[in-house]
Formats: sequence, structure tokens, C-alpha cells
Amino acid sequence: MSDKRNTVKVKCVASEGAVLPVYKTSGAAGADVCALLKEDIVIHHGEYTLVPTGLYFEIPQGYEIQVRPRSGLAFKNGVTVLNTPGTIDSDYRGELKVLLVNLGKEDFTVKNGDRIAQIILAPVTQADFVQAELLSQTERGEGGFGSTGVNS
Repeated sequence: MSDKRNTVKVKCVASEGAVLPVYKTSGAAGADVCALLKEDIVIHHGEYTLVPTGLYFEIPQGYEIQVRPRSGLAFKNGVTVLNTPGTIDSDYRGELKVLLVNLGKEDFTVKNGDRIAQIILAPVTQADFVQAELLSQTERGEGGFGSTGVNS
């Protein structure tokens, strides 16, 4: 096992069929999470819904878990995580529910046990926000969306 692993406690409602997050390959950055459903959920084109997982986390202080889409689900079906990346704060103890949106052309059915998202443990740095009257100048300045060129 790598030195780079951190321990995250997970309460898993296994009696109802919840599954611990799993890294599918040794080089995977994200661990897959699965839906925990009593009955299928149909997400119609253009609609979104919260999908329960039966997972509850105790994330170490100074970390977050990011909830991200699964690329295959997005590519094959147009289904993605709406608020990506979603953040689970270290002090949250409720169930992980994944906000899926169907941007595909067809209705999409989520079944119990389907891999619906991936999660990544990431360090968090909190800032001290200090009010200032002036900010330093940069080459870009106040240039916003597209100001550095579309094709460069």
C-alpha cells in the first residue's frame, strides 16, 4: 500500500446493499461510488435528481472529498454530476447523495448498484480574506472571459 493514502472512515449501510468506494485500478485518482436504491430512478432528458449512496464519511480535518462525474457515463449517456466538482466538507456527517443531471437525448435509468460518480480526497487550504483598497497590477488586469484569446 502506498504512503500517500489517508484514512477516511465510512459508515456504509451494507445491510441495505451500500458498497464502499472502490478504486478500479492501481493508478486511479477517483474511487467509484454506487447508487443505493429501493427502486430504479428515471432521469428524463434535461432533468436532475439526487441519487442516494448509503455512504456517510468522516473526512480528516484539512481535507475534502470532491464528487466528480464518471467519464464513461457522461460520454455514453450524457449523464453527469450537476454541481461538479461537488464538495463534501470534513464536518459533514450526512449521507452522500449525488446530484445527477441528464444532458443526453434519451431518458436514463439509474439502477441499484450502478456506479454513478467518483470521489477524490483532496487537501484544503483556508484563506484569510483581508479587505484592501488597492490590488497589484498584472499584465492581464481586469480582462475577463476570453480576454486571453479563444484559440491561443
